[in-house]
Amino acid sequence: MTDDSRDEALRSALRTHTDYGAERLEEADVAADPFTQFTAWLAEAAERGVYEPNAMVLGTIDPDGAPSIRTVLLRGVDERGFEFYTDYTSRKGRALLANPAVSLVFPWYTLHRQVIAFGEAHSVEREASDAYFAARPRGAQIAAWSSDQSQPIASREALEQKVRDTEQRFEGEEVVPRPERWGGFRVVPHRVEFWQGRTSRLHDRLVFRAAVGGGWELERIQP
Repeated sequence: MTDDSRDEALRSALRTHTDYGAERLEEADVAADPFTQFTAWLAEAAERGVYEPNAMVLGTIDPDGAPSIRTVLLRGVDERGFEFYTDYTSRKGRALLANPAVSLVFPWYTLHRQVIAFGEAHSVEREASDAYFAARPRGAQIAAWSSDQSQPIASREALEQKVRDTEQRFEGEEVVPRPERWGGFRVVPHRVEFWQGRTSRLHDRLVFRAAVGGGWELERIQP
């Protein structure tokens, strides 16, 4: 690609205007609580071929107050919240242990939809972390032991050597135990927004807010 064609491609990308269509999201269309509505949309995203529909952008606040984001995978959802798993000593793990405030975004671009949640993240029960780790492929278990997530390392070869060392450590053992530093977080939301793209940027935005005394309140906000 020449410099001119690259510049034109960049200008085209920045000028692109997509008509998000006429699919509606009305108050009468949504479930009585955000978790039921979310699981319905998640299932639909999977049925309609969205790549990794459980991928979510996780926003945290570092101990020094700086914001940080990354993409992780949702591994469980029920009326208690949204679950994912990580190394507790990683950047996101340290951030959440210092400040549980968190935001999530599920960006289902091809459906012209997104779900945004705000809440607090808390460590899941040890039994839940043990069960999920035991269900992971052995290679992923070895990787969890081998990688000091978010820490610098000299080279790819050094990382691969750590993997070989871990494989040797657990050679002949049927079960690889969960590292103490590895486990799950559950995001307990107090606000969940369902966003449906519409023509002329007049999008539908319906927000569930946790009500005082329990339950959820639903309101529409402007696009």
